[in-house]
Amino acid sequence: MSDTEWIDAAGVDDVPADDVIGLVVNGLDIAFYKVEDTIYATDNICTHGHGRLCDGFLEGYEIECPLHQGMFDVRTGAPTCAPATEAIRSYPVKIEAGRVFVSLGF
Repeated sequence: MSDTEWIDAAGVDDVPADDVIGLVVNGLDIAFYKVEDTIYATDNICTHGHGRLCDGFLEGYEIECPLHQGMFDVRTGAPTCAPATEAIRSYPVKIEAGRVFVSLGF
């Protein structure tokens, strides 16, 4: 048996295609992205300027922070463009019965 705790965060249809939404899950601000019918989750706060990534622009697998245009790969949280140099945390996601579940790792 896995000890991973999966938290029901949203309906699959709540995450718009090729876009991002921000949701509070167990007190954490999490960004959910749907790219090519796959849903990803990361912290919603940029590590550079503390902007909310859900207010940014998603292009392919990259989310651009609305404050200083730093970019991150939504699959891994890795920074892909200056001024962002520190990764954002990414979270495992699974889909069951039309619902999006996320594991926050605690």
